[in-house]
Amino acid sequence: MRHLYTDAKLVTMASDIHNSDGYQCQDHSAIAVENGKIVALGQDAEQLDWPKQSLNGRLVTPGLIDSHTHLVFAGNRADEFEQRLNGVPYQTIAEQGGGILSTVQATRAASDAELLALALPRAEALMRDGVTTIEIKSGYGLTLDDELKMLRVAKAIEQHLPVNVSTTLLAAHAIPPEYQHDADHYIAHICQSIIPAAAEQQLADAVDVFCENIAFSVDQAEKIYAAANAHGLNIKAHTEQLSDLGGSVAAAKAGAYSVDHIEYLSEADTQILAEFGTVATLLPGAFYFLRETQIPPIEALREHHVPMALATDFNPGTSPFASLTLMMNMASTLFGLTPKENLYGVTRHAAQALGLTNKGQIAVGFDADFAVWQCDTPAELSYMVGTAPLVGRVVNGIWYPATPTPQSTPHQENQE
Repeated sequence: MRHLYTDAKLVTMASDIHNSDGYQCQDHSAIAVENGKIVALGQDAEQLDWPKQSLNGRLVTPGLIDSHTHLVFAGNRADEFEQRLNGVPYQTIAEQGGGILSTVQATRAASDAELLALALPRAEALMRDGVTTIEIKSGYGLTLDDELKMLRVAKAIEQHLPVNVSTTLLAAHAIPPEYQHDADHYIAHICQSIIPAAAEQQLADAVDVFCENIAFSVDQAEKIYAAANAHGLNIKAHTEQLSDLGGSVAAAKAGAYSVDHIEYLSEADTQILAEFGTVATLLPGAFYFLRETQIPPIEALREHHVPMALATDFNPGTSPFASLTLMMNMASTLFGLTPKENLYGVTRHAAQALGLTNKGQIAVGFDADFAVWQCDTPAELSYMVGTAPLVGRVVNGIWYPATPTPQSTPHQENQE
């Protein structure tokens, strides 16, 4: 239960009394871990006579956090992708039973075991990219039983893989066929039945809603937020992806930890996010895949010091990417974020977007979740994609190599 990791090139992402922002490398540093928590760093750690493992001067960052995914689903939409590239309009595809409702149909038909078998390789792909915490949404069930089924599967991933999972109820993802012309009654069903059940069974950490012209209005979203608050669940929101409805402001005022996508967020409304401490989660994968041209208001977010998180938005329809480092590269090339902003976005700010006060930094008292990389500087994580620089991850204090043995069993490297 005690372990000392030595000779680390440490990037803590934690502010300190010397006004460091945590992005600077600290060579030849040490991390002391006890019962899954960081208990000492640097010279304080080196003085401990505990079992040691040298990290051989490698770069060490907090474990990456993917704060927005739709990891649990059945089926795929590669055929729709091909149809669109061959000129078939999305409306035609939807009328033929495609789009999100095709994923809903496949997910409803799948059992818990089938959904878990599909989800585990996707989670493993993120783990190979340095991820130690994954947020997973429901939203492809759209019935009480199927939404709870998706959340059960998401939580079960932790029992099979060394990764932390945060679950989000996204029953307000789309209008299901049963309520196609009666969205208000579906919202009432979510508030009166689905949210209470998810809270009572402790299956969800947060509630999300897709507030957009093609989904749910601001008024409908506010009913979801009120129900979430009444049942002690955190709030997140898909907002301003396709138009400026004011959904981000409504979510922030309701206490949302994050608003996600926000390509069409007005510069004036960034100040509201700052006022309420709401994180802006950027999803460059969906921006890229949909060939979007409206860039989020990055300069306004910087000006008002709004924390920016980055996530994959991994899903079958608009962002089929299971790589958070790819998102870091996209955030730089498409949005102009710096490597430092990117690393904040997948560590400290991503933790803030999920309300996780014990993750995202390498600091005393925080969870011992960190990633070890075969590279010289943190900027390399945003620079080169596909070279697999991950050496290993420490999750809850335990070392796991980048290429796991069967069943992902722990392995100790170069113990002293």
